Amino acid sequence: MSDLPRFRTFLILGAPGSGKGTQGKVLGSIPRFHHLACGDVFRSLDTRTALGQKFVEYSSRGELVPDDLTVQLWRANIKQRVDGHVFKPEIDFLVLDGIPRNVEQAKYMEKDIEVLKVFHLSCPDRTELARRLRKRALKDNRFDDANEAVIQQRFVTYEEETKPILEHYCGDRIVDIDASQPPAKVLYDILGSIMTLDAWHEIEKMKI
Repeated sequence: MSDLPRFRTFLILGAPGSGKGTQGKVLGSIPRFHHLACGDVFRSLDTRTALGQKFVEYSSRGELVPDDLTVQLWRANIKQRVDGHVFKPEIDFLVLDGIPRNVEQAKYMEKDIEVLKVFHLSCPDRTELARRLRKRALKDNRFDDANEAVIQQRFVTYEEETKPILEHYCGDRIVDIDASQPPAKVLYDILGSIMTLDAWHEIEKMKI
């Protein structure tokens, strides 16, 4: 996608249960925001393609998909969205959650995305996050995900792999938001930060 300018992007980052998916979906329902979660990339994958076959190779063995392949799959997905005029980068902001998953992926994606802000949904109370995850797992009938050992392992993976992204994008791009607040207040804080940006004012001026 080197022929395209970098996409103006907001990342939503936070531990499991912090509400990333909720905020991403709500933002994506607002005109001029396009939401893409990592799960969407894998769910919409065409396994008949060469890239899709590579993905199947790893997933069928229960292995994690390598970072470079994950980013290639993401690029193919976002290109489809641009070609189909679902995502219009000249007038839309891209909202990502779940990708990049680690610093290596963030480096691979630097030529694709211009990260304007990283919204860090912070909730030091892991007991509250575990409660949310159990509640969600039971609601979705994913009983294995309600297992305490599984939940704690997800927290460990986040701390070791994903949280270092905050250091990669350090500085005033990081916005810490209290994820223990009601979801509407979290959204209010995110939008309040976005509306201070020059990029927001540029799009606001457009007669779309």
